[in-house]
Amino acid sequence: MTVTQVPQVGHTGGLAQRYARALYDLASEQGNLSDVLGEVKALRAAIADSDDLRKFLADARMDIRQGRTVSNVLMSKLGFGDVLRRFVGVIADNRRLPDLASILDGVLALDSALRGEVVAEVRSAQPLTDTQRSQLQARLAEAGYSRVSMTEHTDAALLGGMTVRIGSTLFDTSIAGRLTRLQNAMKGAA
Repeated sequence: MTVTQVPQVGHTGGLAQRYARALYDLASEQGNLSDVLGEVKALRAAIADSDDLRKFLADARMDIRQGRTVSNVLMSKLGFGDVLRRFVGVIADNRRLPDLASILDGVLALDSALRGEVVAEVRSAQPLTDTQRSQLQARLAEAGYSRVSMTEHTDAALLGGMTVRIGSTLFDTSIAGRLTRLQNAMKGAA
């Protein structure tokens, strides 16, 4: 395993953070923050699990009316409440649907930070099982990260293993990372 310090260029940039803060503040003001956070987690999981949904959100050819209509139908079908439904409608109206996953990650990261938790971004070649998730939590606790919330992403380019980013620290146990380190070592030996 390699641990490196890398600059924080998180997937939740300034734009995503502003939208995330707006949703978090709106839910707090209306007194249904816990419900909205649950819906945000469910929507984030739906995006992570569905290739078709990710392709739909990334489609830059979609016009505003089409994006709004499809997102309204999707939000109603998934049974999400009015706050999240209206918020995703605003995202669609502003042509920011490709940023929706980052915005949702930003909401969860903001909530974790306000509760004193550290966010760990986990990228793995295959979705984590419950056993792997609990083992990872235990390993992170051993490394001094006792209050950790994880955001999970699947990245087939890793070939196997995983990467875990906590702030500017990157733990890399992926096969792709190992191959890169081996390639660099071989260049140095030549």
